[in-house]
Amino acid sequence: MNTALVLSYVGTHFHGWQVQKNGPSIQETLETVLHRLTGQKMHVSGVGRTDAGVHARRYVANFKGNCTIPLDRLPFAMNSLLPEDIAVSAAVPVPEEFDARFDCTRKEYAYELFPSALRDPFLAARAYRTTYTLDAALMQAGAQHFVGKQDFAAVRSQGTPVKSTVRTVFWCEVETDGPLIRIRVCGDGFLYNMVRAISGTLLYVGCGKIAPDEVASILRSCDREQAGPTLPACGLYMNRLWYDHTPELAVMKLN
Repeated sequence: MNTALVLSYVGTHFHGWQVQKNGPSIQETLETVLHRLTGQKMHVSGVGRTDAGVHARRYVANFKGNCTIPLDRLPFAMNSLLPEDIAVSAAVPVPEEFDARFDCTRKEYAYELFPSALRDPFLAARAYRTTYTLDAALMQAGAQHFVGKQDFAAVRSQGTPVKSTVRTVFWCEVETDGPLIRIRVCGDGFLYNMVRAISGTLLYVGCGKIAPDEVASILRSCDREQAGPTLPACGLYMNRLWYDHTPELAVMKLN
């Protein structure tokens, strides 16, 4: 049986999604709990490889194996063993060929900025604090240049080699939420550190280091040195997910 899990987590104390040799990961933690509950070693596949310190408001994973616990009770059983910073909200049967990563049609990430000269302990490790005064309207204008199908080589870090650096961004929006400025980017796929580099570029737009219209020429250059910095992982969230061709998940509140 193939089962999809819907979960959320605070990534501060984890070394990302994927199993790591140097510390705990979300994947390893879920597999350990499933092993304790079922007595079986199961491989849990995730929708994406979030890095160390990255959070997820929505995340989907799937595993194959015989689970005798009713699926409507599985989240409760798993949550009784999981640490407080991981929570499973649903478990549903999905087709045998379903894969959480490859069946996801689009993802939205959010990056949260906290422009303030003073620290807020309640936002520590949940948003990136900058002492720059940021103009959200300028950032919103700059953000629109990221929308569309284009080469995003200028906002990627070197990591796993890819065949192409062309991706489609459906929207890139900048909004305020109390003391926070939130950048939301939705696309069909993302390059390594792409959203964190987009956010760093928009931070530079917001503080006047880069003009909004310069973003277009930076992207055309494909030159990483021309864009803004890659911001820390603490402000990044996997925010929303779309499974348009999987009815079992399409009806759930993932977006």
